[in-house]
Amino acid sequence: MEKPTEVIVVRTGTANLASVCAGLERINAAPRITENPADVSAAARLVLPGVGTLAAAMARLEAADLVEILRARIAAGRPTLAICLGLQMLCETSEENPGLRGLGVIAGSVTRFPDTLRVPQLGWNRIVPEDGARLLEAGYAYFANSFCLREPPPGWTAAFAEYGGPFVAALERGNVLACQFHPELSSKFGIDLLKRWLTATRESGGGAC
Repeated sequence: MEKPTEVIVVRTGTANLASVCAGLERINAAPRITENPADVSAAARLVLPGVGTLAAAMARLEAADLVEILRARIAAGRPTLAICLGLQMLCETSEENPGLRGLGVIAGSVTRFPDTLRVPQLGWNRIVPEDGARLLEAGYAYFANSFCLREPPPGWTAAFAEYGGPFVAALERGNVLACQFHPELSSKFGIDLLKRWLTATRESGGGAC
């Protein structure tokens, strides 16, 4: 069996790191949790997970001096996987915390699901990728979200799900993958996606897109 591939997992203070690490271990990855700026900057492959509030997650990134490092990393297309709140952190703003800036590497604002729906959305939902997706495939994934991105930003390939209308379930651009759902909780569908991301970044040499 080949040596496990190291994947740096950012300690955002707002994520179930045990389930994220367990999912990575299932695909022969070796997760290492850190908020050290040098480790995050140098990581060949990195996961940005999160649950809870945008304000708490961004405050943790600011305190750890990771905001500019993450912006530069994702803008350069270096292998990065953002999960759930991680996707929302990549956006410019969110209705959850008006006036607060996210990382801003995805053009757009996150909005709350309408009050006519059960919020948060909890459970399985079908995702359908746009033509040209390299990593994303159609299938069912597990969601736990009250907020979403409604429109895909220019330059990204999206997958969509329906909950009170279509919303962005995931985005990919080169070696960067951002999932509103939890691949680590999405059974075989999610594990296969993690494998494709890890394999793609390994085959690319882990560099920029």
